[in-house]
Amino acid sequence: MYLNLDNKIVERKTKEVYRDGDKTIKLFVENYSKAAILNEALNQARVEEGTDLCVPKLVEVSKIDNRWALVSEYVEGTPLDKLMMEHPEKEDEYLNWFVDIQLYILSKHVPLLNRIKDKYKRLINDADNINNDTRYELLQRLDGMKDHTKLCHGDYNPSNVIIKPDGEACIIDWAHVTQGNASADAARTYLLFSIDGKEALADKYLNLFSEKSVIEKSNIQKWIPIVAAARKAKNIPEEQEFLSKWTDIIEFQ
Repeated sequence: MYLNLDNKIVERKTKEVYRDGDKTIKLFVENYSKAAILNEALNQARVEEGTDLCVPKLVEVSKIDNRWALVSEYVEGTPLDKLMMEHPEKEDEYLNWFVDIQLYILSKHVPLLNRIKDKYKRLINDADNINNDTRYELLQRLDGMKDHTKLCHGDYNPSNVIIKPDGEACIIDWAHVTQGNASADAARTYLLFSIDGKEALADKYLNLFSEKSVIEKSNIQKWIPIVAAARKAKNIPEEQEFLSKWTDIIEFQ
């Protein structure tokens, strides 16, 4: 299949995203893990085939100039983060919608996906920027968390929710999807808001999610140091100090 790379729409450290007519091309940097590419493709296909969620259909896994590419259907619409930025007076309305969509995702089950506790255990063990005492405490806490099988997006934030012209919400970027505890997914979203400097919105989100899901806020907060530790494993320099504030909390609890 010929792929046109003239229209770049997103650029990140490890990938670029292009639009080619009715297709989206996610083009990764050279030497990016083949296993990670194929795992992302498999995860997206499993969610697409195993649920009724609006998910971009995977078209193909390809290579362009020795770089791996994932090709999916292009979703026409506006990202929810852009709507929130353009219409601040509707922040509460959009946040309610955002949480409702997340709860609908969490109501689904895709049994073949990896388990979130296994993923976080591996990341925390692999992280070379967490001291051994903290690592031990984090793993002990993780081990004690309840095992659930809810569909956890793993990177759920407003930029990954596309509102189509007909009002339907389509969820993109399923690279980090797992099955597990809803509180862990909420903790991850809370952390993403906070990393982005939106602490007030993060707190508002946490309160709203707790209220709508009928999950005690303290249950979600117990996951935050674990999620922060898993994020530290990515070694993003500008995030380390902030994340350490959360992982270090474990030593005083």
